[in-house]
Amino acid sequence: MLKKVLLGSLGAALVLTAGILLGHFGIQRGSTAPDWVMDVTQDVDEALIQKFIAEVDNIAIQENLRELTKVPHMATSPGDEQTVQYMLKRWQDPDTGLDQAWREEYKVYLSFPDPNTPNKVTVVSPSDAVLYTAREKEKAYSSDQEDPEVVQPYAAYAPAGHPKGRLVYANQGKPSDYFLLNQTLNLTGTVAITRYGGEGRAGKAINAAPYGVIGVLVYTDPWDINDGKMSDNNETYPYSWYMPPSGVERGSFNTHYGDMLTPYLAAKDDTYRIPEKNITGIPPIPTQPIGFEDAYALICELGGEPAPSEWQGAFNCTYNFGGPGFKPTSNFNNSDVKLDIYNREELKNSANVMGVIRGSVEPDRYVIYGNHRDSWVHGAIDPSSGTSVMLEVTRVLGRMVKQGKWRPRRSIIFGSWGAEEFGLIGSTEYTEEYYSKLSERSVAYINVDIAVFANATLRASGSPSAQSVILKASKQVKTPGSDSSSVYDNWIRYFNRTSPAYGVIPNVGFLTGAGSDYAAFIHFLGITSMDISYTYDRTKTRARIYPAYHTAYDTFDYASKFIDPGFTSHQTVARTAGNVLMRLADSLLLPFNCSDYAETLEGYLSKAMELYTDGLAAHMISIEPLQTAVRNFRSAAARLDQLIRDSDLANETPLKVRRINDQLMLLDRAFLDPVAFPDRYGYRHVIWASSKAGQATFPGLADAYTRAASTGLDNDWKEAHRQLSILIQAIQGAAHTLGDTI
Repeated sequence: MLKKVLLGSLGAALVLTAGILLGHFGIQRGSTAPDWVMDVTQDVDEALIQKFIAEVDNIAIQENLRELTKVPHMATSPGDEQTVQYMLKRWQDPDTGLDQAWREEYKVYLSFPDPNTPNKVTVVSPSDAVLYTAREKEKAYSSDQEDPEVVQPYAAYAPAGHPKGRLVYANQGKPSDYFLLNQTLNLTGTVAITRYGGEGRAGKAINAAPYGVIGVLVYTDPWDINDGKMSDNNETYPYSWYMPPSGVERGSFNTHYGDMLTPYLAAKDDTYRIPEKNITGIPPIPTQPIGFEDAYALICELGGEPAPSEWQGAFNCTYNFGGPGFKPTSNFNNSDVKLDIYNREELKNSANVMGVIRGSVEPDRYVIYGNHRDSWVHGAIDPSSGTSVMLEVTRVLGRMVKQGKWRPRRSIIFGSWGAEEFGLIGSTEYTEEYYSKLSERSVAYINVDIAVFANATLRASGSPSAQSVILKASKQVKTPGSDSSSVYDNWIRYFNRTSPAYGVIPNVGFLTGAGSDYAAFIHFLGITSMDISYTYDRTKTRARIYPAYHTAYDTFDYASKFIDPGFTSHQTVARTAGNVLMRLADSLLLPFNCSDYAETLEGYLSKAMELYTDGLAAHMISIEPLQTAVRNFRSAAARLDQLIRDSDLANETPLKVRRINDQLMLLDRAFLDPVAFPDRYGYRHVIWASSKAGQATFPGLADAYTRAASTGLDNDWKEAHRQLSILIQAIQGAAHTLGDTI
């Protein structure tokens, strides 16, 4: 009895105390609420977004690009340091700069040609007489190509050497191409010529070496880049956007990203480095890119059987396999192709330039916006179109901050990454150095690398949960040259899909590879990421990318004449990306939608069931648990959506907002598995890892199943089962993170 009385008295006291406290703070909030109450409940200001859109200036972007492309600025070159200083000057400007800007140095492993001993490709007779020499430098049409800092075309990370052998044509250098070629010819001791596309740069040589090939040439076929056009008299640059005959695509010939000597460690002076001999994913044999005018001179002289129709290109001759070697009727008969490659590797200091606008309410939550700074030559489109856009975004936002008109709720970090062209190095080293902080605190990463490939339409890729904020921003920005049509309206005409939830909408692609600096953020850290650009009408050209890509012709002249005259597409990208940035930084509730993620998982599941159900069942492996996991994720997403709809977050405890935002922010992290792909550096996201299977479904399962079905080996079927289990666990785990109870 006494126990009941005491418990009753205690309960009454607790109720009374709670009532007094609630009444006190309720009265306080209703009358003289402290300033922080208004701050923590403030939402995105639509008027400020409209102000930002209005102030983005196309001419300012044009002048940014003009400045950035005055000299070539390959990573760690004098021109690169010049752009570092320019970025610091702009971001430290007292009127339009950021709160703080600084440089961060890394000592990284890079590859360069020898400036004193150029790489050479020749045709030599049995007596070693030189019968033909490929161009060492691209033809000059303006002073830009004559700049002494223009680097000779080369294959970065390909080894030095002097292979000499009979020439064969290996199409795109895919494993299947070499396999087919080897059915016809003995490839031992040969030199293979391949075309860009279909296989990564390094893969063209990696795939060749097991067949005894001793050297590889790579060129861009006019069929793939120029819609067949080949003449610089009236068809190619300087008369159009098409690559001229001597144009050569430079590039990094490696398959991994980040500094090669310091995997999973930031490349500082005193960091442990693996032995160079332990590096994987680079060409094992000398490799050199050439222009299509030189490729024409070689391929059209090849003997042997005609290559398949799908291997044929734009040249007005039959593409033969090679005898190996040249036709008996050719002036090159009985001659070899010789590569003299003098590439060398060096440890060099490379800088990221970083800037920040500190958040007013949640300074420990970061929205990151990045673009790489280094180029192969002048880099007007890649990457300076993106840098010029980023500088305009920071100018407008920086001035709003300096004038006291705006400060974001969350902190915004800007990154001008170094040495991206050598394998996404600057951004990767940054994620490795600040792994813990970025993993815990990052809301999203926005990547704008090549801002404008061409001026037809927006193109965006990203995590499914970010689809809604990208689409919303695109509806608020007008398409270039129109006062009524939005970017959204224009975009849906070029790239669209049918969503079960929304009907026909613009298609937001997926970040399934490591094509730009988003790679470390999405694949390694699991940070919700997106990539935004303007591109061309793909019904009007076969070009796999803009034709001056990585050549000496990617200049201000090229960009201003043929890519975006007037720079209004650059302006549109700045407005759209900046709109997304402000919403991510300012919204009370993060503008992410987990049900959009569920829709993507359901699409992947449907394809997996179509392709793999029977084959797995034949090996006593059931796909049903995967169906259950996806259903559970859909249910959890729907419950969280309902909680959000039922909440009045501006008038509830800030802890509830923070809790829901953390669930949305950390969703992509839930799909990370550090042991899913042990042989592939930096790939931990089981939904978005790259895949060789070529199917729109779960990558680890797709690759493992394809291999098992090909080999029939028991161990390969076990790996398919392991990948399925990893996937199920990740999706179930992600579903659990969307719940609000243990």
